Amino acid sequence: MRIEIKFGGLGGQGIITMGFIFANAAAIYDGKECVFTQDYSAEARGGASTSEVIISDEKIDYPHVTKADYLVVMSQSAYRDYIDKLRNNGVLIIDSDMVKIEEEEKRKVYGIPATKIAENLGNTIVANIVMLGFFTGITKMLKKESVMNAIRDRVPKKFWDLNEKAFNRGYSHAMHME
Repeated sequence: MRIEIKFGGLGGQGIITMGFIFANAAAIYDGKECVFTQDYSAEARGGASTSEVIISDEKIDYPHVTKADYLVVMSQSAYRDYIDKLRNNGVLIIDSDMVKIEEEEKRKVYGIPATKIAENLGNTIVANIVMLGFFTGITKMLKKESVMNAIRDRVPKKFWDLNEKAFNRGYSHAMHME
């Protein structure tokens, strides 16, 4: 088993943090073989940002996504830039307020208004955590508790409550799609 995940968006959306948390949850809390890579443009905010996570039950010989099983995008430009990296039978997950599908999509697509949900929670900075909860719920690849533990490892304690609410909103949204 080798699962390739690509997260994409803009600098400032927490794309790298999202990948980092998911990778830590897989490696540290679920005991899986895992590799995390990141890439971002020179701009601090607004430039392209991407992270990749590969999860396997064996040693990982190549640390980059060649064809993603899952593509998670939070900006229109990330959708345009990375849609060709998604396998024909892959799954596309989008922030439905930020990304519009530009042509007929034959692959499975799931959408959540992650940024709007984060705004309703009082801080758009947690849109990535809403998306992470949604992704966790849709894929069921990792245990919910594993991802929450990895979030707590990454964010300061004073923000645990907000991040937990954001994660749970995204996760709950995924549970209502079944």
